[in-house]
Amino acid sequence: MTATFGLHGLPDDLFDMSSGASYLEIYERCVEALGPELTTLWVSDHLQMSDLPWLECWTRLCVLATRFDHLRVGSLVLGQGYRNPALLAKMAATLQFLTDGRLVLGIGAGWHDEEYRSYGYDYPSRKVRVDQLSEALQILTLLWQGGPATFRGEHYSIVDAYCRPVPTTPIPILIGSGGERVMRLA
Repeated sequence: MTATFGLHGLPDDLFDMSSGASYLEIYERCVEALGPELTTLWVSDHLQMSDLPWLECWTRLCVLATRFDHLRVGSLVLGQGYRNPALLAKMAATLQFLTDGRLVLGIGAGWHDEEYRSYGYDYPSRKVRVDQLSEALQILTLLWQGGPATFRGEHYSIVDAYCRPVPTTPIPILIGSGGERVMRLA
């Protein structure tokens, strides 16, 4: 079995947020330096980390997928509470289609209460966040079958929803949260 590697973020001594061009230039140099063993670019899904400059995950994934069309891209991991799961299913299916099957969808229950509250999202208990994650996973997998899909849960629902084009390459789901309940979901 051949070992492969992914890049998650940039080294602190190279990190440059003075402009988008500078950021991408340094990212490109890192990708080149890591060589052919590099297979995946991973992006965190945070809206803020204190007052540090931070780029939104989904937009960054799309740019990186376009710029580095020989690599897979993945979220490490999306906070399920930031995006409606039906919309996320459509976003993921679209990116999977446009990248010819290079997306890995990492998703978790969310944990960073500071950004939830700062951006106006409710920050429910861990139990509720895991319940929401469970429903989100059900909606994702239902919609990736094309539709019409109907789901009525405690937190989310869809009625006769379509998600086309259907991903021709299944979208791998990486679940990134701790705890026994989340392990059962995975």
